[in-house]
Amino acid sequence: MSSGDMIAILIAFVAYLLLMIIIGAIYMKNTNNSEDYFLGGRGLSGWVAALSAQASDMSGWLLMGLPGTVYAMGTGQAWIAIGLFLGTVFNWICISSRLRRYTIKANNSLTLPAYFENRFRDKKRVLLLVSSIVIVIFFLVYTASALSAGGKLFNSVFGVDYHIALAIGAVVILAYTFMGGFMAVCVTDFIQGTLMLIGLLVVPILAYAMVGPGNLSSMLDQSQVAGGAASYLSLFKNGERPYTAIEIISQLAWGLGYCGMPHILTRFMAVKNQKELRKSRVIAIIWVALSLCAAVVIGIVGRAYLMPTILGTDGAASTESVFIETITKLFTKDMNLAFIGGIFLCGILAAIMSTADSQLLVTASSVSKDIFKGVVRPDMDEKKVLKVSRITVIVVSVLAFAIAWDPNSSIMGLVSNAWAGLGSAFGPIVLMSLFWKRTNFAGAVAGIVSGGAAVIVWDYIPLVNGQTLGVATGLYSLVVGFGLSVACIVIFSLCTKAPSKEILDEFEAVKNWKED
Repeated sequence: MSSGDMIAILIAFVAYLLLMIIIGAIYMKNTNNSEDYFLGGRGLSGWVAALSAQASDMSGWLLMGLPGTVYAMGTGQAWIAIGLFLGTVFNWICISSRLRRYTIKANNSLTLPAYFENRFRDKKRVLLLVSSIVIVIFFLVYTASALSAGGKLFNSVFGVDYHIALAIGAVVILAYTFMGGFMAVCVTDFIQGTLMLIGLLVVPILAYAMVGPGNLSSMLDQSQVAGGAASYLSLFKNGERPYTAIEIISQLAWGLGYCGMPHILTRFMAVKNQKELRKSRVIAIIWVALSLCAAVVIGIVGRAYLMPTILGTDGAASTESVFIETITKLFTKDMNLAFIGGIFLCGILAAIMSTADSQLLVTASSVSKDIFKGVVRPDMDEKKVLKVSRITVIVVSVLAFAIAWDPNSSIMGLVSNAWAGLGSAFGPIVLMSLFWKRTNFAGAVAGIVSGGAAVIVWDYIPLVNGQTLGVATGLYSLVVGFGLSVACIVIFSLCTKAPSKEILDEFEAVKNWKED
């Protein structure tokens, strides 16, 4: 890459980053209390809610992790994308509307832990504390994955030391999240979601045109894919061997995680009205279908287009850089093209930032609103809650920065662990609280604790010949954690006192709530 190309790309990056910070500064003026900071006063439009939810969901994983794993192992990795698409559809159709109504009815709950507390009339605030701790633990890992992706992006594009690149990304995300809160995050996510989709659609089409429709298979063979091009392009092959049922189930199970992702669920809670929510549903489902398909295609086409370079070998960039390397090769022929390439590379930065900012905000809300005001200092006023929130954003950023310090950490691995933990802890109780009126306080506590603990045991504790159960069985921890959590919710709810008439009446009121 020439110095002129580098300057053009740098100009695009600087312009983009400044825009994000300006948006944060603008919304800082309109952030007067915790409801503004955490839910934007429940005033999101359909377009902003949809793109914000999906952009904050997909992260750098969509443009780096997923294309990278497809690049390395083949089309069979698309089972994850299929699972995520099904999960997105289920989330928007079955959960979004009822959760929005229930959080309004349940004492205008601003956060997921507050919803659990109000839903089950938890006067001792056990649910508030337990769920907040789960959010802080797993969102630290999730935020670290986003910062790691940012470090790898700047390192690949500009040759900047990974640790310096990590610091640059962290400072910018911290700046606009600290200043503007929820509305700043949602507006920047809307811009980022649009940018991500444009890049995802344009880049693979251009790369495929450069490869030539008739040359894809032969070039894949030349790139030494395991089992040859036919195996590489098969949805049912993992390298040279067929996919096992456990592998397919594990990848489809990623879709279960959607039910328990606080940074996505808060978008449902913040939508202005039912009409806007219906609009959001259609936009979000179309966005995610196009984005996931395009991300898979990038991995496949990038394998052929980047030949003779084979990523992940002989000192080449890692496979998770396939989108970056494809853009760089396509758009570094003159300064005008390089600037356009810089805009597309900003799409990767957008994916990273749109998730990290949302996770920082949800973690801040859990610490300030749920732990400090909810448990430690119930008499804390709104200005102090806002202050604690902003301090939390700084502290969590620093801790996530430390977790992401290792340049060899896998974006896919970090996301996988955090997704499983949050999905297992919260997914089952969100579903059961919305659709099974017999669910009670004991069941809720048992479900959250068992789901989160199962993932930690499954993924982190070596119990079988020095291996974790996840490695030994090949089964994704989300399957185990989600199933165990559902079982515990049902068993503990049925074995303890039924919910009060007040709780049952509220459940029926939400179920029968009619809104224009």
